[in-house]
Amino acid sequence: MQERFGIAAFRSRQQVLRLEAALKKEGLGVRVISTPREVALGCGLSVRFETQDAPRVLAAVNRLRPQNMIGVYDVEKTGGRAKLTVLRQ
Repeated sequence: MQERFGIAAFRSRQQVLRLEAALKKEGLGVRVISTPREVALGCGLSVRFETQDAPRVLAAVNRLRPQNMIGVYDVEKTGGRAKLTVLRQ
């Protein structure tokens, strides 16, 4: 089974929760998930979002300028493995 979504990964749980709240306020369907092991850095949590919402997430990241960001990624999961494409670091 193939699954595709985006994540915003941070080194700080506080920043994860801050971005999640800001994106929910903008009406985006986001949630906090465990960071995929392929992004082997950070606090272990990321904000997950729908791929089609990437432009709005990137705009929010640029506006909020969160600290401790690892990056924003497009994630393509197939058979338990994830392929990540960097959208912003």
